[in-house]
Amino acid sequence: MTERDAPPRRVSIFDTTLRDGEQAPGNAMNPDQKLEVAMAIEAVGVDVIEVGFPSSSPSDVEATRLISRSVTSARIATLSRATRADVDIAVEAGGTRGHHLQIMATGSEIHLRHKRGISQAEAQDEVVDAIAHARSLGVEHVTLGIEDASRGSAGLLRPLVRESVDAGADCVAVADTTGCMTPGEFGGLIASIRSWTRPDIVISAHCHEDMGLSLANALAAVQRGADEVQCTLAGIGERAGNTALEELVAVLDYRGEALGLSTSARPEGLQAAFEKLSAAIGLPAPRNKAIFGVNAFATQAGIHQAGMLRDPITYEYVRPDRFGRERTILVGRHSGRAVLRHVFDQIGRPVDEAVLEDVYREHVANRTNGECIDLAEVRGLISDRLSELAGPGGR
Repeated sequence: MTERDAPPRRVSIFDTTLRDGEQAPGNAMNPDQKLEVAMAIEAVGVDVIEVGFPSSSPSDVEATRLISRSVTSARIATLSRATRADVDIAVEAGGTRGHHLQIMATGSEIHLRHKRGISQAEAQDEVVDAIAHARSLGVEHVTLGIEDASRGSAGLLRPLVRESVDAGADCVAVADTTGCMTPGEFGGLIASIRSWTRPDIVISAHCHEDMGLSLANALAAVQRGADEVQCTLAGIGERAGNTALEELVAVLDYRGEALGLSTSARPEGLQAAFEKLSAAIGLPAPRNKAIFGVNAFATQAGIHQAGMLRDPITYEYVRPDRFGRERTILVGRHSGRAVLRHVFDQIGRPVDEAVLEDVYREHVANRTNGECIDLAEVRGLISDRLSELAGPGGR
């Protein structure tokens, strides 16, 4: 079997909407809201749902308890600092079975000096001790979560990874915490970490969007040896956010075969999950984002509409129905006459050129305020004008 013929490699999806996403300003959720969003995310088919940071608040403890008892297909994850006390709280809240307990490690000299004020040896020792403690409690999966790994030296990262794996970590989460790397750089970092540890150790990529590269970096990571991507619904998270779950699923759904990658996540449930999240945190859909954007599957440009009215494939590569969305054709200043001809066809009437020009001039060409109307309103305008011309009883 050649490499081209090899079956696609499955990418594990780790959703951190309820932890990294929720900790950003304006995104806080109560335990019941977290549970509702978690169940919608599970329905998408992700592998792991990070439910919170239990030692940070009683609310996160309660959310961890609720969700860990409710999920049936996804596994849960929590985040802990490298202390036995944090580990104990996480285990008390989420149990040990099916629990991915992430222990946060200091991954750069910048953080050692300016954030922690401790030595590399001290930072490594606390992580190794916390991992060993988690294993002693029977935690099924323990992750070494390396914060700011993208700015750490090999001299710091290599021994940290090796000693943590020896202590019992079965996953290494590599964070580009500040979103500072390009895809080539991040892929290279992943390849290095892959070479420092055993093949059975899961490598997880956690990327941020500070320079708009989180999805590209995540894909580069998978292509260079990562097994898992950490992401969030709508890309919410610290500062500019994280890798967007919906964008990752779209790439794997549409380009997975070309990339040799697959996922168990199903795109159809993503819109419903976003709506749950949006209701919980008051997050409006932006106009121009992929998949969830208001205009992601809408058009008002005449040159596009002329093609799409013949066959949507002309401008629509990603199908809206695959993601629980609908195609929307709107009429505005940039629309042409083709869409009006289409409306005549919809209502089963021959095109009346005078009516078409009249409606175009009054309701399309001079619509300078940027507002659009939908096809239902255009149908009403044309039908009313035709009725007026027909006179009394014309309807």
